[in-house]
Amino acid sequence: MKKLKEVLVASFLLVFSFFYTNKAIEVVRNADPIMKQIKLSSSKYEVKAKNAIVMGEKIIPGVNGLEIDYEKSYQKMKKYGSYNEALTTLKEVKPAISASDYYDKYVVTTNTGKKEVALVFKIDNINDLMRISNILRNNKVTATFFIDGVILEDNALKIASLSDFEIELLNYNGSYERDFFISARNYLEDITKKEVDYCYLDYDKKEVIDLCSSLKMHTIMPSIKVEKNAYKEIKEKLRNSAIISIPSNTSVENLSSTITFLKTRAYKFLDIDSLISESIEK
Repeated sequence: MKKLKEVLVASFLLVFSFFYTNKAIEVVRNADPIMKQIKLSSSKYEVKAKNAIVMGEKIIPGVNGLEIDYEKSYQKMKKYGSYNEALTTLKEVKPAISASDYYDKYVVTTNTGKKEVALVFKIDNINDLMRISNILRNNKVTATFFIDGVILEDNALKIASLSDFEIELLNYNGSYERDFFISARNYLEDITKKEVDYCYLDYDKKEVIDLCSSLKMHTIMPSIKVEKNAYKEIKEKLRNSAIISIPSNTSVENLSSTITFLKTRAYKFLDIDSLISESIEK
């Protein structure tokens, strides 16, 4: 018992000593003129985060904020020998309400208000995939393809050649049976060497949102769903930060003219991951 008490006392003194030492270092650092000057300039760099917007079953991702990374800024300037504003280091701050905490909601657009769009294609035919990817490359724009798992299995080499596009999983032979879906997702990750993060739905379907949520995958629902004529429908419905779903059988002329129209309106083309990212820098 005596030995146990000695060990407990020694442990307490060690923890207290560690805590006291850290507090002493913090007091000295905060009194340093360099740190004081860094803190005085904090308001110049601070950008408040924008919360994600939750609307029933849907969510609009927020935008990270910015603040000074005091420790990194201080260490850089201390090494330099004096306060130097050019050495100020910033870090992003996650919003209090973030889409990264919600997998059971449909992502429908973003909260940036920027002139950006994401083109999305559902693929169940390899010829459509190769044709569309060629059109996009010729126009120097990116997009996101959601591909059926059977197409993956039969065309691994062709899909591996599309590394300049975002490739996500649509389903497996039209089904969302869990084991097949997970197997196809793992296979897609092996092919692309990238994580598969998104599911796709045109309308509310509980079995899919439940499956994708359990796998920590966000489910995308387009804000503009083209039915027939991409150029005409997008021109009528276009808005900033839109996720635009275009039929994979759309004509070359229709898709090319749509891309040209969006370019003349100064829209930036992003894949889904970039569009809905809450990072302040895309």
